[in-house]
Amino acid sequence: MAECHYRKDSISKLGKLYQLKPETLQAFMDFDGKVFAEGALSTKFKELIAVACAHITQCPYCIEAHTKKAKTAGASEAEVVEAIFVAASLRAGGALAHSCIAIEALEEK
Repeated sequence: MAECHYRKDSISKLGKLYQLKPETLQAFMDFDGKVFAEGALSTKFKELIAVACAHITQCPYCIEAHTKKAKTAGASEAEVVEAIFVAASLRAGGALAHSCIAIEALEEK
């Protein structure tokens, strides 16, 4: 068994998805390309959002890819780090918000 489920070369396994359902994977890739195209939001800003989202979803492939894309789009290290802290705050905030469920359970008679 591998020491880590997220080996860098594991991403190549997406080729199997393409073999089995090429039209579905291509539709996703077309959608992804449109999402990250320059629009009302700059590509740089979209990539910073993606860096934050990737930290919330905890996808190591997305963290690496979107961090590199953000850098290529002109994001500074400080901007990437701030995006990560925004993600951390939201993730922690979710835990705080859900703590109300525990408090309600504790208060039940």
